[in-house]
Parts: sequence; structure tokens; C-alpha cells
Amino acid sequence: MNFELPHLPERTTKPRESGINMVMDKGYSLRQAENLVDTCGELIDVLKLGFGTSMITKNLKEKVKIYQAAGAKVYVGGTLFEAFLIRGKFDDYCRYVDKFGLDMAEVSDGSIILPHDRKCHYISELARRGVTVLSEVGSKEEGILISPSKWIRMMQNELEAGSWKVIAEARESGTVGIFRPNGSVHTSLVNKIIAKVPKEKIIWETPQKRQQVWFVELFGANVNLGNIAPESVIPLETLRLGLRGDTFFNFLPENLKKYKLQE
Repeated sequence: MNFELPHLPERTTKPRESGINMVMDKGYSLRQAENLVDTCGELIDVLKLGFGTSMITKNLKEKVKIYQAAGAKVYVGGTLFEAFLIRGKFDDYCRYVDKFGLDMAEVSDGSIILPHDRKCHYISELARRGVTVLSEVGSKEEGILISPSKWIRMMQNELEAGSWKVIAEARESGTVGIFRPNGSVHTSLVNKIIAKVPKEKIIWETPQKRQQVWFVELFGANVNLGNIAPESVIPLETLRLGLRGDTFFNFLPENLKKYKLQE
């Protein structure tokens, strides 16, 4: 903080279990990665090399080290895990993780049909190998609806299998999974999930600002949010701290809320 200002919510600090920012890099150069960590590296907990971009990104080892030096844990998107898996190359995927010194692995089934017991098997196997596992729940396809009870059961099973956190799918567009095609939240689904799954164990994919606002208003400053665009890391932090109009009054004491403009 550049100045002391009262009535700001207390933020957790790295390494943290809640208040996590998972940021998506979709093909940054080394210079862009250096600029990103120089600008806001202290705010990035987890850095995802989105979908299959790491396969064709130049100087990958060097870029991973840049992010790690800033205290971010790095992993590749679950789509790449699925690309290895559908080709029968799980062991090669594990070698890929090792080769580039990645901190985490994401196990997902958003693009392929994978029996849930097999998905949990891969989670357990990666965890057994000493890899910190993130697992993603929800389909990437529009129109595929999963019942709340199934969401809950899958999340619980995957955490039991060894996942550090479970990711609630929304894609980079924020229009599937926990969101409707217009980007609005499936409110009843979220409420049913949090009644059964500890909120600190969930990372909610929220690429759109209005989605970030919704979750900050529901859970407070230290909600876990993912699929954050690099240019949105600092704007998101202002939402978490009530330093942006959307959450301006969320964390102020009641005696100051009397100054709120009437809509």
C-alpha cells in the first residue's frame, strides 16, 4: 500500500490458502512476464499457462522461473492434461511437468469424457508423485448442465482424492459452468455448493469484472478467484479492498454508509 487508509479489509498474504488470485497467461513473452511480475507479482498466487499454450511458447523454462521467483506457483491448463490423456500419454504428461519444473498440475475433464473414478485416480497418482493438484469441475461446453448434487459430489471426491483446491469451471469467457451464457451467476448452484464444500477449498473462475464483484460481495475480500487476466490483477485488488465503485461501501462501517448516493 502506498498510504495508510482506515477501514480497508484485511487481506491474507502469500503463501495463502484463501484470497488467492489465479492468473492466466495465454502466451506472454519473457519481457511481458517480467513486466507482469514487476507490476503486480506480489498479488499473483497461482499462474496458469492457459490451455495448450505452453506447448508452443518460446523460452518456457525461463518464463516459469520468472513467475516462480515472484512467489507464484505455475501450472499448465487442464486442456493440455486432457490432450496428453486422450492420446494415452499420462506418463509423458508427468515428465512434461517435471521437465519444466512446474509447481502444480491441473486434472480436468472439461473437453473429454472421463469416468469420475478414473479422474480421481489421476489426482491421487499425481499427488502420490509429490505434485500439488488442482482439479476442475464442470464442462466447457454450453448447454451441458450438471446437477448441484453432482457438482458437490465431484468436488468432495476430488478433494478426498488429493486435490489441493477444486476449480469451478467457467472458461476464459465466463459463460459456462457456474455461469449462464450471458455471464450471470447460477446463484442457486453456488449457494448449494458452498453449503457442502468449504469455500476456502474452491477457486471460482471469474474472468469478467461483474463476476468478480459478485463473489467479493458474497464472500468478502479473501475469496479465491481464477482465470484473471494479467491486466485485471490490480483492478481486481481494488475490488477486494473497496477501492472501486462496485465495492466502495462493502467494507465501510455503518456510520459512513450514510453518505452512500441514493440510486
